[in-house]
Amino acid sequence: MLRIEAGRTPEYCDGVSRRSFVQLGVAGMATAGLPQLLRAKQESADVGHAKKDTSVILIWLDGGPSHMDTYDMKPDAPEEFRGIWRPIRTNVTGMEVSELLPLHAKIADKFSVVRSLHHDTGDHFAGGHIVLTGRAGANGGDLPLRSPSMGSIANRVCGPRRPGLPGYIAVPYASSIGLRPGYFAGSYLGIQHNPFETEGDPNSPNFQVTNLQVAGGLTIDRLENRHGLLQDLDRIRRDVDATRAMETMDRFEHQAYDMVVGPAARKAFDLSSENAKIRDRYGRTNWGQSTLLARRLVEAGSTFVTVHSGGWDHHWNLKASLESYLPQVDAAVYGLLSDLDERGLSERVLVMMLGEFSRTPRMNNGGNGGPPLSMGTPGRDHWGNSMSCLLAGGGIQGGRMYGSTDRLGESPKDKPVECCDILATVYHVLGIDPTINFANTSGRPIPILDRGNVIRDLF
Repeated sequence: MLRIEAGRTPEYCDGVSRRSFVQLGVAGMATAGLPQLLRAKQESADVGHAKKDTSVILIWLDGGPSHMDTYDMKPDAPEEFRGIWRPIRTNVTGMEVSELLPLHAKIADKFSVVRSLHHDTGDHFAGGHIVLTGRAGANGGDLPLRSPSMGSIANRVCGPRRPGLPGYIAVPYASSIGLRPGYFAGSYLGIQHNPFETEGDPNSPNFQVTNLQVAGGLTIDRLENRHGLLQDLDRIRRDVDATRAMETMDRFEHQAYDMVVGPAARKAFDLSSENAKIRDRYGRTNWGQSTLLARRLVEAGSTFVTVHSGGWDHHWNLKASLESYLPQVDAAVYGLLSDLDERGLSERVLVMMLGEFSRTPRMNNGGNGGPPLSMGTPGRDHWGNSMSCLLAGGGIQGGRMYGSTDRLGESPKDKPVECCDILATVYHVLGIDPTINFANTSGRPIPILDRGNVIRDLF
């Protein structure tokens, strides 16, 4: 059985602390294991797989990062808007980022930022659903996922780029606004298109992927012997199986077996074999090492990998929070983009980073009743009318700020971009036909996008 238990997620501003306990098969599938999940992928074989050898790494800033304190600073705006920090120059003329992102400044030629993204909702759940699926559907009063995530679509159409690894992986887990796997899941595509979760802390010296460990009392040799015996028994049964169903079953059992004893997955997940200097470059933090693991996974053959970075719901205490969080993200992004470039992987791997929305351009007073920045621990509230998205690699040109916001950062000023445009761009990089339809639970064919345009000016 594939079982995932990961304690509690941080409490969000809605006051709900959600127990992150997921056991596959809650609705009558409690015995689903990895072979069954892989077997369920059979139906996807009829879809024409994308021919490109490209992959995506999504760094998900759960809770919503502020565009005004990262990539879209307004130094000439009134104090309560421009905030605490100042912009710094980068290695690209005219391109600036927050002073809390000095490593970004060294490699600005390797990434671009869409500054005119918007979906106009301040609801965590509505925003998360729109960003990750390209469609509206959920909201704070009606949480369930309505549409497959972009990662699930990628897994359904592309599968893994090379055998031996899942096509869709979440490091260390998939979580959107405390819901796991939440809006990263496969919806009507089926649970087999949910991400495979590594769990654990990749920064831990004893990090292991739980679902790839051999069961207690077994060794690899004993498992191989047991697998061989089962193959012999299945071969006998297959002799009288006129439907050849056993042959089909064997293929999926073999894939699950390869995940445990095959070299590809075990090698990719083994962070201890990575060069210490490279590990240091990413930052010896959960987020840094999770991002490094994502690079190893796409290099080994996974198609879509997400990295979870939680705790960005900064209604207050913005200064202390961002002075802790942004240096970690700075190191992770710097390490990843530099590493991909040095390994010749930049054209093959698209990196994107965003959350479900941004934060209000105008800072609040931290709940202390005084003017902004005057006392207490001010922060920023929910804002979906303007937000930023970092994009790099996958054919996207670096060193560009695409679109802009108005003087106070409240709404797009030019080249407005919607989330469906971001997804259209992702699918373009992956070689996925945006007109593909999949049947929902009612049998109705639903296109993977109902609108959206590739942001071609970035290529």
